[in-house]
Amino acid sequence: MNLGPLVVDFDGFELSSEDTEVLNHPLVGGVILFAKNYESRNQLKFLVGQIKKINKDRELLITVDHEGGRVQRFLNGFSKLPSQGLIGNTIDDEKINAKSMNSALVNAFFLGKTIGSELSEVGVDLSFTPVLDINYGRSEIIGDRAFSNNPENVCSLAMSLILGLKGEGLSNCAKHFPGHGWVVEDTHTHEALDNRNYEEILNLDILPYKILIKKCNLLSSVMASHVIYSRCDPNPASLSEFWLKKTLRGELNFQGIIFCDDLSMHSVKNNSEILDLVDQAFVAGCDSLIVCNDRSSVMRILDNYDLKSVPKKLRSLQLLKRKC
Repeated sequence: MNLGPLVVDFDGFELSSEDTEVLNHPLVGGVILFAKNYESRNQLKFLVGQIKKINKDRELLITVDHEGGRVQRFLNGFSKLPSQGLIGNTIDDEKINAKSMNSALVNAFFLGKTIGSELSEVGVDLSFTPVLDINYGRSEIIGDRAFSNNPENVCSLAMSLILGLKGEGLSNCAKHFPGHGWVVEDTHTHEALDNRNYEEILNLDILPYKILIKKCNLLSSVMASHVIYSRCDPNPASLSEFWLKKTLRGELNFQGIIFCDDLSMHSVKNNSEILDLVDQAFVAGCDSLIVCNDRSSVMRILDNYDLKSVPKKLRSLQLLKRKC
């Protein structure tokens, strides 16, 4: 049985009866874990085991935002991970040399390998990483989560991180397509507008995606941003056929899974009905929709969204399950 397209969360260190009911719903295909779900490695391993036993016919995808630096959900008992930016900062763009680049590539590889190894040990399938955004020095929410202000360096270091993950059996999710680094606003709390033209975004922000997809075929999945690129399309990229069908699927020929960033974020949820957002995301070309920290919206979808309305040709989350 195929996994459903929704990735949802829950509170606490163990499952409640309502959590079990939610996770057993046919629309749900994955779980996203947070620090609120983590007490210890043993507790987490037991919790993940519980989740996977809910329905033996369709073992849910277990995911987490575990990048390193500011975005690391599991701390005590796990390695303290450097941010991508800390790794990228070892490269001096003006005096770049083989030694500094090689050191950064090795560090990026071992970041991916460490993430993959430690998450595999507790049963997690996917970390939403690497960040392919460009650090323009404008966005606090991105900042040192990005490898570099140089798109080619971002691509090279992300490739090393992906290979580290792959060696431990984990797929990857590149974010936030087509690029979140230019906007100042945080899409968690505000509408974010990027007024650059398409050519600039294509030649800079999309360059790492282009290389990693068309030349290397290394991207398992991509997460679309909620940024509105106003000179290209009036909709956020996550709800835009222009960005997802025309650009990502069409021009870049991406064949992996497209995630819609969290639909409970203010940038898309404000003045929008959650069921309408679900429809818009599917029409735009998303395969999987994340809805977290908003149980009421999750319940509204599960209670009211007709399974028959889910597009038939969605790429299944099953493809991202950890390769043992």
